[in-house]
Amino acid sequence: MSVINTEILPFEADAFQNGEFIKVSDATLKGKWSVVVFYPADFTFVCPTELEDLADNYDEFQKLGVEVYSVSTDTHFSHKAWHDSSPAIGKIKYPMIGDPTHQISKNFDVLRPAGLADRGTFIIDPAGVIQSVEITAEGIGREAGDTLRKVKAALYVAAHPGEVCPAKWKEGEKTLAPSLDLVGKI
Repeated sequence: MSVINTEILPFEADAFQNGEFIKVSDATLKGKWSVVVFYPADFTFVCPTELEDLADNYDEFQKLGVEVYSVSTDTHFSHKAWHDSSPAIGKIKYPMIGDPTHQISKNFDVLRPAGLADRGTFIIDPAGVIQSVEITAEGIGREAGDTLRKVKAALYVAAHPGEVCPAKWKEGEKTLAPSLDLVGKI
């Protein structure tokens, strides 16, 4: 069953952010747009490149009023150790959520039988409803710029009912207003 257009399920977890341990829950994500990025494990290879890319683009997400969360099945203690030892991960200012119980990974349907999370990216609206899902194989890294483009499209569509963003849409470009007049003309 797809999780698209469903409300996120309840969870509570410990996270590491800006030198502190914090609590994060489903309620934390509600009230503003969120991007939740699952990755397989700390101290690995592709994961730090993705998380660093998100860190390098974090201010752009923040300017849009969007919070970013990373999640793996590691603990918040492991996140802190990785943050303190890796120059790439040391750039991260967004919450790094620990999911050692696998509850969050199960809620988002990204838990593998081996106990690690798939690479999953979720864009969640302020009501806690999942608006976009991307799952990739372990060896395929994601780009923060593409996630940012999708967030901008989701924000646009939410603010402009009756309009949709076509493929390759970028902020400021033409959108579409689906209607009978467009059928067969695109």
